[in-house]
Amino acid sequence: MELNGRVALVTGGGRGLGLGYARALSAAGAAVVVNDLDPAAVQAAVGDITKAGGTATGAPGAVGDTATAERLVDTAVREFGRLDVLITNAGVLRDRVLWKMTDDDFDTVVRVHLRGTFTCARAAAIRMREQGDGGRLILVGSPAGQRGNFGQTNYAAAKAGIVAMARTWAMELAKARITVNAVVPVAATEMTRTIPAFAPVIAESERTGAPLPDWVRRGAGLGTVDDATGLITFLASDAAADITGQAIGVGGDRLALWSHPAEKAVAFADGGWSAEAIAAQWKSGVGAEPETYGIPAPPAPAA
Repeated sequence: MELNGRVALVTGGGRGLGLGYARALSAAGAAVVVNDLDPAAVQAAVGDITKAGGTATGAPGAVGDTATAERLVDTAVREFGRLDVLITNAGVLRDRVLWKMTDDDFDTVVRVHLRGTFTCARAAAIRMREQGDGGRLILVGSPAGQRGNFGQTNYAAAKAGIVAMARTWAMELAKARITVNAVVPVAATEMTRTIPAFAPVIAESERTGAPLPDWVRRGAGLGTVDDATGLITFLASDAAADITGQAIGVGGDRLALWSHPAEKAVAFADGGWSAEAIAAQWKSGVGAEPETYGIPAPPAPAA
């Protein structure tokens, strides 16, 4: 999985999963542009990578605006001559149930996750198409976007949109040999360590240094940040040159390919469907096996 000569840009790369991605890409040989809202986190990440023998530069700023996206791409080109890989990882949370969520709660999350992914991917795609030798767009999704999650209207909607954009851009950029995939990571970070089902075991693991138990690593597919970075390196490499338009989950001991939305059951009626006809056949026909929703609770640990 060598990435020597490649240049990667990681948004939200100052901490958590983003920092893990930046470190992994650097360890594989890529030069890395680290972006984060917090300049101090950017400086620390760059220092960490260079101390380990890697090559990195920082570009702090909040994603969302076109000007910021173009500045990040310009930084890669100015410092390293090109851009080959983009990881759109930057994100924020403003969790509230629907009737308590404010306009600002909604707009802030959608702006960072959805608009930030769009503007950065657009700027990167323009550059990669100009270079003429392909590239990689790796967009970070979430189980909440795949399944929905209580209290996360804004986050789930943005993450679902990101996966939809990956499928669309995979078609649009295929001729330019730019692959586009979404990753759906699950790891013990500041965003997940407060989830009630996981908080005690994560805290215990961090306190003692013991690995997370199997019911977390396998059952919930949740592990460390490092468990989620191998997929990023793989998708950035030549080994993944023919993989595009996919949503791929990773976490703990689990690697998974998420299905795309598809018609599950179909029925036909000559002349179309009236409300009465739908009601008459729903439970025995198309609606006989309704879809589940929400992120499943992890299996209970063995007694």
